[in-house]
Amino acid sequence: MSTPALQLRERLPRLAEETVARARLSVVPRRRVRAARMPFVTLVSLVLLGGVVGLLCFNTQMQQASFAATALEAQSTNLAAREQTLHDELQHLRDPQQLGISAQSAGMVLPDSACTVRLATQKTENDCTPATDDTTPRLQPQQPKKPHVLDPAPIVVTAPPATDSAADTAAGAATGSHHGRHKGQRDTGRG
Repeated sequence: MSTPALQLRERLPRLAEETVARARLSVVPRRRVRAARMPFVTLVSLVLLGGVVGLLCFNTQMQQASFAATALEAQSTNLAAREQTLHDELQHLRDPQQLGISAQSAGMVLPDSACTVRLATQKTENDCTPATDDTTPRLQPQQPKKPHVLDPAPIVVTAPPATDSAADTAAGAATGSHHGRHKGQRDTGRG
C-alpha cells in the first residue's frame, strides 16, 4: 500500500494538467453592439439647452437685481436730501428770532413789567399796565428808506389820441391789403 504522500505526488501532475486544460483561453469572436445615438444626442442637447436657459435666467435675475439696487440707491439719496431739507426747515422754525416774529405777527406783545395776579382775590399786586404794540420792541428793524435819487417817481406815458388822418391811413392800408388778397385769389384760381 502506498502512503498518502505518494498518492498526492501521483495525483498532483494529473490535477495540474486538468487545470491547465481548463484554463486555456480560446478566442471568442467579438460581438459589436452599437449604442443608440439618438438618446445620447438628445441627452447632450437637453443638458446644453438647460445650461443656456439657466445662464440666461441667471443673467436676467442679476440685471433685475442691479436695476432694483440702482433705483433703491437713488431713492435713498432723494430721501436723505429730503430729510436734510426738513431738518433745516425745522431748525429755522425753532429759531428764537423766528418764533418771536411769528408771535408778533399773531398779535402777541411783550409786557413792560411782570405782573402777579392773586387768584383768590382776583386782584393784581402792583399797578400793572397792559402791554401795547407801541411798547413792544421790534424784532426786525424797519427797512431803511431809499434816497430820492435811487427812488424816483415813475414816469407815465400816455398814448396820443388818434387823429383823423392817422385813422384814414390805417383804414386805407386795411382796404388795400384786402383788395390785394382778392386779386391774388383770382390769379391763383385761373392758373
